Amino acid sequence: MITGSSSGLGLAIARKLNGTYHLILHASKEEHVKELRENNSVLAADFNDPAELKAFCKRLKAEHGDDLFAVINNAGVTFDKSLVYQPETDIDTMLMVNLKAPIMITKTVVKLFGLRKRGVVIQVSSCVAETGNAFQSVYAATKAGLIAFSKSMAKEVAVLYEQHEIRILTVSPGLIETRMTDAVPAKEKEKYLNMIPAQRFGKPEEVAEVIAFLLSDKASYMNGSNIQINGGLL
Repeated sequence: MITGSSSGLGLAIARKLNGTYHLILHASKEEHVKELRENNSVLAADFNDPAELKAFCKRLKAEHGDDLFAVINNAGVTFDKSLVYQPETDIDTMLMVNLKAPIMITKTVVKLFGLRKRGVVIQVSSCVAETGNAFQSVYAATKAGLIAFSKSMAKEVAVLYEQHEIRILTVSPGLIETRMTDAVPAKEKEKYLNMIPAQRFGKPEEVAEVIAFLLSDKASYMNGSNIQINGGLL
């Protein structure tokens, strides 16, 4: 299951995994999922609405609980503004979508994975979780929360279940070519490029390749880790 799969990084991940897995594609509205619907499933919910998030988790368990293998919590939002002027509604939305939704979804699926003692959860964080970024203080806080949450859950699962193959991971992309970076002013882009040894922004497909590897048995000893995909961003 991939949250936020209708565009950008989520869509790139879905394209990469399509055909290898049966996909459960999430978007805020069902009509937003325009690709890959054939032979896959769609579950829609606005994660900023607590009632919809709760219903989403119930549907995920009821409709896909028997064969769910992995969850990629990719959906996220940001409102770039100084905290001094940030509306409380923006703060609440980022906390709900970026942090509470992944926590509640993970809570749901870890119970399911515990029955089979196998499964993978990948949280999509961000490089700003570790570097910080002006005018993204709340966004950075939510993404840092995902890293701490995954590390803690990896340890918690080990206490709950013996001889298990349940893994909880985080990936932290740097500046990736999506609509979010398209909106960055040219001067800001130049500043960031000078901080990246690779001298370019990443491609969504490059993040998708890493996630595909993490889902595979080749990554079976990776657990609780935060994998940075940032071109060496300093």
